Amino acid sequence: MLKQFILLFSFILIYSGFLHPIQSQTIEGQVTNAATDTPLDGATILETGTTNGTFTDENGQFSLTLTTDRNEITVSFVGFRPVQYTITNPDEFLDIRLDEQIYLSGEVFVSALRVDDTTPIAYTNISREEIEARNFGQDIPFLIQTSPSVISTSDAGAGIGYTGIRIRGIDPGRINVTINGIPLNDAESHGVFWVNMPDLASSTQNIQIQRGVGTSTHGAGAFGATMNLQTAIMNPEAYGEINTGIGSYGTQKANVQIGSGILDNGWQIEGRLSKIDSDGYIDRASSDLRSFYLSGSRHGNRSLLKADIFSGQEVTYQAWNGVPEPILNNNSAQLEHYISQLWLGSEDAAHWRQNIDNRRFNEFLYENQVDNYQQDHYQLHYSYRVRDHWLANASLHYTHGRGYFEQFRRNDRLSTYNISPVVIGDETIARSDLVRRRWLDNHFYGGVFSTEINRPEQWSFTLGGGYNEYDGDHFGEVIWARFAGDSDLGDRYYDNNGFKTDFNVYGKLNYYLSSAINAYVDLQYRTVMYRFLGLRIDGETGEVSDVAQRDRINFFNPKAGLVYRFADDHRAFASVSVGGKEPTRRDYIESTEESRPDPERMYDLELGYHGSLSRLDVGVNLYYMLYRDQLINTGEVNDVGNIVRENVPDSYRAGIELQLGARLLPELHWSGNLTLSRNIIREYVRFLDDFDQGGQQAETFRNVDISFSPSVIGNSILAFHTGPLQAEWISQYVSRQFLDNTANTSRSIDPYWVNNLRFGYTIKGFPYLRNIVASVLVNNVLGAKYVSNGYTFGWISGEEEQFFNYYYPQAGRNFLLNVKLGF
Repeated sequence: MLKQFILLFSFILIYSGFLHPIQSQTIEGQVTNAATDTPLDGATILETGTTNGTFTDENGQFSLTLTTDRNEITVSFVGFRPVQYTITNPDEFLDIRLDEQIYLSGEVFVSALRVDDTTPIAYTNISREEIEARNFGQDIPFLIQTSPSVISTSDAGAGIGYTGIRIRGIDPGRINVTINGIPLNDAESHGVFWVNMPDLASSTQNIQIQRGVGTSTHGAGAFGATMNLQTAIMNPEAYGEINTGIGSYGTQKANVQIGSGILDNGWQIEGRLSKIDSDGYIDRASSDLRSFYLSGSRHGNRSLLKADIFSGQEVTYQAWNGVPEPILNNNSAQLEHYISQLWLGSEDAAHWRQNIDNRRFNEFLYENQVDNYQQDHYQLHYSYRVRDHWLANASLHYTHGRGYFEQFRRNDRLSTYNISPVVIGDETIARSDLVRRRWLDNHFYGGVFSTEINRPEQWSFTLGGGYNEYDGDHFGEVIWARFAGDSDLGDRYYDNNGFKTDFNVYGKLNYYLSSAINAYVDLQYRTVMYRFLGLRIDGETGEVSDVAQRDRINFFNPKAGLVYRFADDHRAFASVSVGGKEPTRRDYIESTEESRPDPERMYDLELGYHGSLSRLDVGVNLYYMLYRDQLINTGEVNDVGNIVRENVPDSYRAGIELQLGARLLPELHWSGNLTLSRNIIREYVRFLDDFDQGGQQAETFRNVDISFSPSVIGNSILAFHTGPLQAEWISQYVSRQFLDNTANTSRSIDPYWVNNLRFGYTIKGFPYLRNIVASVLVNNVLGAKYVSNGYTFGWISGEEEQFFNYYYPQAGRNFLLNVKLGF
């Protein structure tokens, strides 16, 4: 509570200390077409480096009150080249002339899914400059972790390898992610595996995060947040970069990037080749990551054709199981209890005992216990400006993923693998040590489209949609066995296929009721079809079952809201949205048509304000997210003996997100955000297997916290920029998170407060070099011992509830160093 109080108090103190306005100045001017001298109605005037801005009227004229002493504005208009204009005399009437933009930018392929200040949505934009400053080879979840309501985690403990994010406590499978408007979420699990796209950040131009249901998009239903990424730097000038980096735990990063700029014939090529290696903080949690990105564009007078190919290959040693609680906490008595109750063999028990109090413990011993996967992405985009205010886009895509994870299994049943018992003399051997590989081979393909008509200060309309298909094979093979019986290499002990179609169409209308108020309506229809065929194996019991099922689900997702601009630099909004989400593949194949869960629904109410007060930027967002039939793990066994997720009729998330930015000195800037929330299941029935009496025991909990949903998330960035030097002190506080839905502190993640320090220094003036940028990131500079993720399971035995907690410790103080050579 003390850390929470200090964080909240400092937030309020800085807010109150800068409410006193500093003398400001108002500028006026006109924006015209340089070729025709006609006024440009709806041009954007933005104070450079801020969100303070306005639009020109029908005469091309504007008035803007500046909030900083930078004295520079950026002027832009669709179809024209943006310009930065320095204010030398604030009393002078500015005559700004824009030249027509010959080329469209890559932003046209994400604009249909994105929002701006005219949309009643809570959102955060992350620019190319921010991505570059934060990019030390860690995955994207660690680059965005200071955004409001975001927390990230790493299985290997250092941000490289398997990583994940939660936004407002919402798990990755409920966060919709697109790249250039193309769905990225896995069609079956709905998760995003960032490890499959190493160093994607180096080819990412910008990112937008929308909190809540967000606007209509493609792919798995957004159930709390959306992220869309725009790739390809598309620098109009030729460039080259070499990036090299080293860091703790054997981390090494290297990449080469090149770009041709826009050639005389309108073509543009850019590419990247990357290699990242890390031993990981967790013992042997190594990552061997390779990737490339290649983009070719053809700029026409009113069109843009763009092809993107990017691929990643990862070989990571598994750290999925986490660290058992007694090893983490150096509790010998609890360790012996775990060893006994989990029926560990002598070799595994000795390994656990030898590593007590080892935060970097990895329970796997087999040297090739790895995940080996490659994913190739192909995207083809075309955009055409039909009229000055009318844009049409279409994209085709294909993704191929294939790979396996390899496991050593001690004394496993041969019958699980369709291997006959081995008879040696009078002895019949029904169990054996073996090594298995569980394979995925999947194809995801389809197309998306959108058309946008924009009448500045009057209305804008977007019509879009998409159709995608997923075809995925799942199969398993035994590659070695101490007693292989009558089996052959290549025999498949399970083999099944999942097929899914996903169609959606949406319309978005933004209508200006007046110069200060606009109404927003967004309607989406989405239909999903699942088909499963073949046999699967239960990972716990080894039982093989038929998975044949079909299902079709229809969704109607309406959204509406109002935006009110009561001054040039103040905006308030209100919206109500509905989102729907289908169950995952696992929900289907571990159930029958009679027991499978229903789709989830969410009703999202958002109220927000953002404004600039002199040297202060302020944001406040209230949200209430009401769930109907939210899917959670209850522990209940269904009609085919599997523990699956069940629908909870009534649960909600309610909170307030505060954002504040203040320029303390010309070189010193502070920004922060704070989320305070309640995340509640009104009634939850938990089921535990009863090994004493057989069957299961049920217990009802009321008004309990939703698992992995902290009530407080706070971020602070104190930034010092002067000349070539940049320095940032970055802090994050996350309150207690529960591992299950019983709100029991014995099954929870302790609150943590982590601080990072980042430096950057730019050197210019070298022959043949544009610049040299040296950067260093010191993570967890105060050496906090904390965990960011975990899980729990249990049963009843010996007339007592037995629970077993596992956690994912994050690295202590560690560093990453990067040097960039720019050409």
